[in-house]
Amino acid sequence: MIVLKSPREIAMMKKAGEVLAACHKELAGLIKPGITTWEIDQFTEEFLKKHGATPEQKGYRGYEYATCASINDEVCHGFPRKEPLREGDIVTVDMVVNLNGALADSAWSYPVGKVGDEVQKLLDVTKEALYKGIEQSVIGARIGDIGHAIQQYVEGEGFSVVRDFIGHGIGSAIHEKPDVPHFGLPGKGARLKEGMVFTIEPMVNIGAWATKMDPNGWTARTVDGTYSAQYEHTIAITKEGPLILTNQE
Repeated sequence: MIVLKSPREIAMMKKAGEVLAACHKELAGLIKPGITTWEIDQFTEEFLKKHGATPEQKGYRGYEYATCASINDEVCHGFPRKEPLREGDIVTVDMVVNLNGALADSAWSYPVGKVGDEVQKLLDVTKEALYKGIEQSVIGARIGDIGHAIQQYVEGEGFSVVRDFIGHGIGSAIHEKPDVPHFGLPGKGARLKEGMVFTIEPMVNIGAWATKMDPNGWTARTVDGTYSAQYEHTIAITKEGPLILTNQE
C-alpha cells in the first residue's frame, strides 16, 4: 500500500532533508586524498547530532554505521573503514536522516582529487540521470516513466543502469511503497498522486549492470570491477510539480 503524505508531513520531511543536504555540502569540502570513510562517518554522525537529528540507518537490520560509504567498484552499502582514500577514487556517501520522526534519504558521489575523464563522465551522467527521472515525477505520470527516462539517457551515454537496487517510498519508515526502478517501460507501474514521497537514486556503472555481493552480506559491487556512481534525492509529488526534499541548492 502506498501511503500518501499530508502537507504537514512533507514539511517535516523537508526539514530533515535540509539537515541532510547541509551535511552533504560540508562533506564536499572535506573529501580529498588521505581522508578515510571512517572519518566521513564520524563527521556525519556528529553533524547530525549538532542539528538535533540522528542517522536512521544505524541499527537498521543490524547495520552499524551512520553512513554507507561505497568506493570505486562498490555499488552501494559499503562499510566505512580506515584505509585512506586516494587520488582518482570516487566515494558515494549515502545517509538517512531522522529529524523529529521524519525521514529523508540522499546519496551523493564525490571525486577524490582529480579523476580520469571516463570517471568524470560517469559522475556527470549519473547526476543528470537523477534529474531526468525527477522531471518525470508529476501527478498523473507513472513509475515506469521515471525509470524509462533514466535508462534511455544512461544507455545512450554508453553506461549501464543497475537493476538489483532501486528507489523506494519513504516516510516514517526507510522503505515503503512504491518501488522505483531506474529502468523500464513508459506508461507502466503505479500512477503518481499528490502526496507520494519516494527516492530516485540511479546507480550507474561504466561496465555491466550486474552486481555481486561481498561476504559481509551488505556491500554490492560491480561484477567486472568497473566504477559505479550514485546520486539520490527524496522527492514529494505536489500540484506544483516534484519537490526535492534533499535539495543542496
